[in-house]
Amino acid sequence: MENKIYTIGYSTFEIDEFIRIIKSHRITAVADVRSSPYSKFKPEFNKKDFQKELNKNDLAYVFLGQELGARVDMPDCYVNNKVDFKLVAQHDIFLNGITRIKTGMEKFNIVLMCAEKDPITCHRNILICRALRASKIEIFHILEDGQIEKHSDTEQRLLTLFDLQEPSIFETTEQRINQAYDLQAEKIAYTPKHELLEESY
Repeated sequence: MENKIYTIGYSTFEIDEFIRIIKSHRITAVADVRSSPYSKFKPEFNKKDFQKELNKNDLAYVFLGQELGARVDMPDCYVNNKVDFKLVAQHDIFLNGITRIKTGMEKFNIVLMCAEKDPITCHRNILICRALRASKIEIFHILEDGQIEKHSDTEQRLLTLFDLQEPSIFETTEQRINQAYDLQAEKIAYTPKHELLEESY
């Protein structure tokens, strides 16, 4: 299989449209990275029914919320009652999830799925794709209109979000990108007060 991976947020899609879009990109497996694989707002994306619908359409499904979800059950990854993505990214449980993704890529064309429509506001990008990009994996995000955004373009949007898009004599582009990741991670990281917004995680 190709050394590339996709991501998608399901919140703006009906199930039939979701399946049509991912199949149009020759995706063969969905890796569900929600911490809790259920939706109050879109029950057709609840794990049991969702998996059944995917399998009916010759698509594989794997739940990786325990390994790659943002609402982590690892007390040592919380700082001041908030998840620290840098600590998560070094944790054996998370690294095992990344390994499972890479192993799966040998047989499947995978899409990472969470709820958020924009990858900039979702941990699938800020946490998981940040780890995958270090392995030189090509990353593509399926946006709410079904169009594809290259990960490099997503990173440019992230730089612009924090007014870091201009070249600097003091920092390399990579340093500015990492700074933008850190700032967004701090902004979106899970805290217990996010309990009501759990579908974003």
